[in-house]
Amino acid sequence: MDPTEILARHAAAVERRRPLEPLWQACYDHVLPGPAAGAALFDATAADGAEQLAASLLAELTPPWSRWFGLAPARPVEDRAAAEALEDAAAALQGHLDRSNFTVEMHQAFLDLVVAGTGLLLVEEAPLGEASALRFTAVPVRTAVLEEGPDGRLSTIWRQARLTAAQLRARFPGAALPAALTRDAGDPTQHPVLEAVWPDRGTTRYAAILADPAAPLLLAEGRFAESPAIAFRWLKAPGETYGRGPVMKALPDIRTANKVVELALKNASIAVTGIWQAEDDGVLNPDTVKLVPGAIIPKAPGSAGLTPLAAPGNFDVSQLVLQDLRARIRTALLADRIGPLQSAPMTATEVLERGAQASRLLGATYGRLQAELLTPLVTRCLAILRRRGEIPPLRLDGRDVALRYESPLARLQGRADAANTLLFLQAVGSLGGDAAAQLDAAAATRWLAKTLGAPADVLVPNNPIRE
Repeated sequence: MDPTEILARHAAAVERRRPLEPLWQACYDHVLPGPAAGAALFDATAADGAEQLAASLLAELTPPWSRWFGLAPARPVEDRAAAEALEDAAAALQGHLDRSNFTVEMHQAFLDLVVAGTGLLLVEEAPLGEASALRFTAVPVRTAVLEEGPDGRLSTIWRQARLTAAQLRARFPGAALPAALTRDAGDPTQHPVLEAVWPDRGTTRYAAILADPAAPLLLAEGRFAESPAIAFRWLKAPGETYGRGPVMKALPDIRTANKVVELALKNASIAVTGIWQAEDDGVLNPDTVKLVPGAIIPKAPGSAGLTPLAAPGNFDVSQLVLQDLRARIRTALLADRIGPLQSAPMTATEVLERGAQASRLLGATYGRLQAELLTPLVTRCLAILRRRGEIPPLRLDGRDVALRYESPLARLQGRADAANTLLFLQAVGSLGGDAAAQLDAAAATRWLAKTLGAPADVLVPNNPIRE
């Protein structure tokens, strides 16, 4: 696409996104309010639930300082060195993630995912000499325009920015800027810049243009083997492009709870200060009356003075309504499913059942995040390390190397399978004789190691590694 085509396609995508912008703004005003909207927020249930859900997603999908992925041969192999080489590559990637800003930026991207239903993470190669080869940036979804590709993923992404002439020269040193921009180095005027990535014949094209509608100028272009921008969604309805998040689902209850608290506070202020009436006797001036202890309020002889106005009733149902609303908000934001425990410690059976319930609730969402976030993220990071020569050339094509997910959420099903298998082994072992002779203890050990995510180092050397 040339600059004119990029601008036209971007404008069309912006028009398709425009109906969602008021909904996004309402979600952010009630959950992550800015300075202007904070004064109108009276109930923090949704804000607290959204932060807990984002933190839980980070801990359950990409836990900090913990291995949440693994690399293994896609087929059974006899060479233990191949499995160890993949284990070393996974350890190298984990080290770079630990030394980078991945945890900080991933949490911010999860906040966008919870509130707006769509998150955007930029994965770039850090300059040589830094502690990690990886650099991550959580891009606010409201500053980007997305479009689905042929595979149904958000592979076409536009990002807008405004840069001064000095910033343009620093960001795009090889660009042929207009003479007006190169002449005045101290001009603080900011110029619109549009960056775009889109799929093209098995690779990802990149272009940055000076977004002047009259004369758009190409600033830079190139290709990536893997897209540096990873967009992912909570869930989506058929025919839609952007995702739907749990805050969107709970927005009616969030608005109602906020209004109920506002009215309750107004009622409380009336209960504290009261409503008063006074005769217009020419002596009492309501504008100068102060209802404070020890105050003396003058009145004319024979006048009733300042008297309180009795309320017709004191029937308050706000707490009943608010309790129900807050419970529904917490349920919508999964605060009572994957959030921290609020009650007494649970038994092991209760822990497993709670995990199974969370797995059922997040099954569809986790499958989408696995396809749209986790797999592209690991693939992109491995490509950067491979280009630097820190890991051997390998590709996650499913034919030679398979990607395993080892996060706490991914291991829930594996733990259930392992528990069932151990119960079977115990039952067969108690039968003894010919029944116990049917068991292959070595194969059972290898299967349990694979299912529970045990490293290859714990297995006996020179044994086949069956994956």
